[in-house]
Amino acid sequence: MKSSRLVSILLLLQARGRMTAAQLAEELEVSVRTVYRDVEALGAAGVPLYGDAGHAGGYRLLDGYRTRLTGLNADEAQALFLAGAPGAAAQLGLGSVLAAARLKVRAALPPELRTHADRISSRFHLDAPGWYAEADAHEAPHLTAVADAVWNDRVLDVLYRRWREPTDVERRLEPWGLVLKAGRWYVVAGPGPRTYRVDQILELAVSDEEFTRPPDFDLAAHWARYQRGFHERLYQGRAEAVVRLAPGVTLARARATGPDPSPDADGWTTLTVPIESVEHAHAEFLRLGADVEVLRPAELRARIARTVTELAARYAERPLSGHG
Repeated sequence: MKSSRLVSILLLLQARGRMTAAQLAEELEVSVRTVYRDVEALGAAGVPLYGDAGHAGGYRLLDGYRTRLTGLNADEAQALFLAGAPGAAAQLGLGSVLAAARLKVRAALPPELRTHADRISSRFHLDAPGWYAEADAHEAPHLTAVADAVWNDRVLDVLYRRWREPTDVERRLEPWGLVLKAGRWYVVAGPGPRTYRVDQILELAVSDEEFTRPPDFDLAAHWARYQRGFHERLYQGRAEAVVRLAPGVTLARARATGPDPSPDADGWTTLTVPIESVEHAHAEFLRLGADVEVLRPAELRARIARTVTELAARYAERPLSGHG
């Protein structure tokens, strides 16, 4: 929107001083020609703005001029709540809106607080996804539509892919809220509510039907309960393994069963943990290398011993030479 862009140019010049048309165009993601037109519009509106030619030239405001136009619009106010997660804001289509909101807030700060805010921005950054998540692994093409439905209380008709058969099912969702967890977006939807992964929505249609959100629904509290239930369900009815852990090595307390273990004479601790399956536990315990010993079940111990023997033989049969 042109009016919002004009305000952004005004606040950029107020906050940073001199800026070239190319710098403004890059900041606002528009063409240089558009910046020229916007600058002319600002001048026609009486803003004391002038440009200098040459290598060190650019646009700047008249010394001493400051605008008091720092009010936020609704979209910008919403985006500020995602200021700690710019990637999430961008996925929701609020990246440019967040930038404008932060610019307005910065322009409204007194100089000493503005300097402090700049120091924080230059020293701290939040990156929520894990290291080994592929860039497009959790791509959710319907995220923006889901977010709009959450905001506008619109019913969604979706084709959803789940793990069990039949895998592709049709669902009618009343989207109550969105949660970003470890790089994945989840929509909490009624009736229920139930939780769905947004990247598993195959098809989506926004209905004209509106729903009424329960007045006592608290998204953060619901998600905390959901996570507790998830961890409880994860190991419910599963088998168990008895393992020894080297000194200083721990497993998540939520996975251990029984009383707190005491170290033996060698400093190792023995504890019982629930496992999903022998195959799954085999991969999990191998990550700890020589810092864990599986005592039971015998099948799991034999499976790990076989893998270790195969690895030792593979590394011994082909010694590398000629590499420093």
